[in-house]
Amino acid sequence: MSVRLYIGNLPRDLEREEFEAVFSEDVDNIVSVKLIADRKTGKCRGFGFVTVKTDEIADTLVTKYNGQALQDITLKVEKAMPRTKENEGTNASGGNNNRKGGKRNGGGRKPATYSSPAPESTQPDPRWASDLEKLKEMLAAQTTAS
Repeated sequence: MSVRLYIGNLPRDLEREEFEAVFSEDVDNIVSVKLIADRKTGKCRGFGFVTVKTDEIADTLVTKYNGQALQDITLKVEKAMPRTKENEGTNASGGNNNRKGGKRNGGGRKPATYSSPAPESTQPDPRWASDLEKLKEMLAAQTTAS
């Protein structure tokens, strides 16, 4: 059974090849290496995942790489949280991970809906009511003068 490791606190200018090179010593035990990049800029988002073959190898790599420096930044390595049904469509950063298409709506939140109130129920803000009355009088005076 494979185990995913979360690799965090990565430099923003890190390239995929550099990320893979960090784990080059343990390439025989690694199933996959994935650097998470921003879709628009293509730059590293500061984290990635490494999938290893067994739980024992995962524990070894966590011990080996957690706290190691990469470009003067200390890495954070831990076992990734397993995906559950409730957060399956959402990745760790809160973005929608829905691959079937459809609309993205901010990580599973329902979009806000707005409705305009009925005209008869609209009341002016009391702080501006007197100014509004003056403006209405000025407008009425302009339309009658024309």
